[in-house]
Amino acid sequence: MTNRTLNLDTALYQYLLDVSLRETPLLKRLREETAQLSTARWQIAPEQGQFMALLVQLTGARRIVEVGTFTGYSAICMAQAMPEDGHLICCDIPGEYNATAERYWREAGLSARIEQRLAPALQTLGALEAEGLAGSIDLLFIDADKANYPAYLEHALRLVRQGGLILFDNTLWSGRVLEENPESADTRAIQALNLALCDDPRIDLSLLPLGDGLSLCRKR
Repeated sequence: MTNRTLNLDTALYQYLLDVSLRETPLLKRLREETAQLSTARWQIAPEQGQFMALLVQLTGARRIVEVGTFTGYSAICMAQAMPEDGHLICCDIPGEYNATAERYWREAGLSARIEQRLAPALQTLGALEAEGLAGSIDLLFIDADKANYPAYLEHALRLVRQGGLILFDNTLWSGRVLEENPESADTRAIQALNLALCDDPRIDLSLLPLGDGLSLCRKR
């Protein structure tokens, strides 16, 4: 018995996966293909994808925005959990991995639910506001350039409906959030975001030790 979150060693983490992960063969294949890339560290943990899918199901989310899509793993997790009339907008910059994402979306039969917009995410989020989507998004997941996390928060709060969810990935940043005088702008941005979220009266908050840290925010 313990009154604090467990530190998972390799054996206990594997047990967690063995008794809870329901990853489809397609998702597993995508994860294994992504693991061969030099940027494989951008991939979310499979148990995090499953948790996000559960959030989509619990909230009945029909309109989702994802900032940072990479090879499309998290997009598949969320899109599969959406109703058939759901719409997921994926924001990313052009890269070779875009084609991988779209290939797996087609194979999963999800292309009709997913729209990929390739441009700087701040530009795309601003365009969504201009298109009249402010206050209509059910869930917005942010897993992109960390230096812009504080700016993404403000866009997210304008786009997400009252009672909707905003998710920030990597908010424990492999422990680098503990650095006192970080040289990295990304580390400083995540530290600033975490402090801002803690005191923000516009949201309800829980920082989960899932993957590399997942901050779950509910817009009040």
